[in-house]
Amino acid sequence: MSTFELKTHQIGRTYSQPHFFILNKGQNSGKPLTNPCPNCFVVTVPNEEEKNTLYHLSMMLQIGGFYAYYLKGSVIPFISIVDCRNTLKDGYTSLLNESKELQKHISIVSAISRKEAELQKVISKMADLKVSYIQSLFSKKQNRATKGNKNLINLLA
Repeated sequence: MSTFELKTHQIGRTYSQPHFFILNKGQNSGKPLTNPCPNCFVVTVPNEEEKNTLYHLSMMLQIGGFYAYYLKGSVIPFISIVDCRNTLKDGYTSLLNESKELQKHISIVSAISRKEAELQKVISKMADLKVSYIQSLFSKKQNRATKGNKNLINLLA
């Protein structure tokens, strides 16, 4: 059984045990983070293996919308620490009996996430390429127009 501790993160505090953060405000509540932010919980665990397992489990719960069920608030939705802890604990215990299966699922989701990040980079580069192409297209036309105007001015002078 996982022995993790979930607390509200205090800005400026450092942790000696393996840890990660979970966003607690906004539509992305439940999203695991490697770096802290003002609105997050901190999950501390005894070892790195458990940290990785809980980190990826939290990611799967967030992507699957399991934290979203517990969002409260009408303007800025948030998840309470109790609901976050219970959701993470329930997700872990439901998959605890299938430890090898859990690791298999985590590796599959990790591979998909890596591929998604690669594709996001490609999409970003394609968008940059499109902007560059359009800018070069119009700069050529603008240069032609400027040359034409200079020739017209020279003829009139």
